[in-house]
Amino acid sequence: MFLENANRKGWIEVVCGSMFSGKTEELIRRLKRAQFANQKVEIFKPRIDVRYSEEQVVSHDANAIRSTPVDSPQNILLMSAGVDVVGIDEAQFFDKSIVGVCRELADNGVRVIVAGLDMDYTGRPFGPMPALMATAEYVTKVHAICVRCGNLANHSHRLTQDEKQVMLGAQETYEPICRHCFAALRRKQ
Repeated sequence: MFLENANRKGWIEVVCGSMFSGKTEELIRRLKRAQFANQKVEIFKPRIDVRYSEEQVVSHDANAIRSTPVDSPQNILLMSAGVDVVGIDEAQFFDKSIVGVCRELADNGVRVIVAGLDMDYTGRPFGPMPALMATAEYVTKVHAICVRCGNLANHSHRLTQDEKQVMLGAQETYEPICRHCFAALRRKQ
């Protein structure tokens, strides 16, 4: 595809990690800096994510930024004309077409910042996140602190018996734990 404006250069940034690691905080921080620099910014999130707000991306620390909920990654393309920066939160909830959407945006000179869980509650790669990380120019993995031992946490341990891969929740449903505590819990099951 031919770049519409050869002077603009786009790229993809991915911020990933476990629950409570600061992914959304970092996404919001980067987007607010772009807004401060008078760049045109659009932020999107999956329509199913209504934990804290229907129309805002909100971190667990209650930091928020206006967003547009969408049903499909294709909607992001339709609503991103003329923007400099696109932010996407909770990318793991989108289907794999999000990867092509991010590539197309970056190919057209847009800075794309994506945040999402890299692993589901079973410790397996989550949805399109591995492909997004492979495609991105920049990947930042952030960590929480293990609530059981204090080590760096990279797993989102589900506190309920529900086995659906997608289950929205916060502190009542998930806790961040480290590799060793995760393995110990798996051995007990």
